[in-house]
Amino acid sequence: MKSKIQSAVFTALIFAGSILYANSQDANTILKNMDDVMYAPKDMTGKHTITLIDKNGKQEIRKANIKQKGTDKRIIRFTSPASQAGISVLSLPDDVMYLYLPAFGKERRISASVKNQNFAGTDFSYDDMESIPYSDKYTPKLIKSEGNVFVLELTPKGRSDYSRIIVNVNKTNYYPELMEYYDRGNKKIKVAEYTFKKSGNYWNAAEIEMTNLKKNHKTKMQMSDVKYDTGLTDDEFTVRKLKL
Repeated sequence: MKSKIQSAVFTALIFAGSILYANSQDANTILKNMDDVMYAPKDMTGKHTITLIDKNGKQEIRKANIKQKGTDKRIIRFTSPASQAGISVLSLPDDVMYLYLPAFGKERRISASVKNQNFAGTDFSYDDMESIPYSDKYTPKLIKSEGNVFVLELTPKGRSDYSRIIVNVNKTNYYPELMEYYDRGNKKIKVAEYTFKKSGNYWNAAEIEMTNLKKNHKTKMQMSDVKYDTGLTDDEFTVRKLKL
């Protein structure tokens, strides 16, 4: 009798382990598929209209140009208003980021310790704007599958001010629909809502609305004039280009 119980327990443990392994594999595959959608083009250029919305509904509009190559090179340059024009951020491989402020006339490297700060007064942090696939930065866990989305919990692999991110991934096309960000105290602090549209062969984040729950403040980022696979070279993503 005892041997039968031990055998049943052993079988149950093996079954539970296989379920956990399968879920892990599913979560990794889902997150990798999401990355493949978000970083599908060889390169991309476009324009951002960035709208800041305070708790009273007052709006402030900014414009910026963006260039991206592969999964690890991105440069964003503000073009208006005059107070913001020329401010640029460069994201490079190996967790390297640079900020250029025209008022100071020189670039500075953004250290990992300050990547939680707001990006140019928006509700996005420098960490949010970094060009790195999510599967490189986070370990995923499949929480549930409901309706037309997979719900993943992402835990940072390295240093981060987020304890976790909950992301809803579209089951059909694998783009993110919603992300919820939690601080180190496990309190939800931000929510990002995504609107993706098909442009040529690729899915594009036509709009991202980031809500800062602490400040009751929103940033709406809308993409336009998107062009893909134009042959951007690595020379477009250098510190020297920040000033141009």
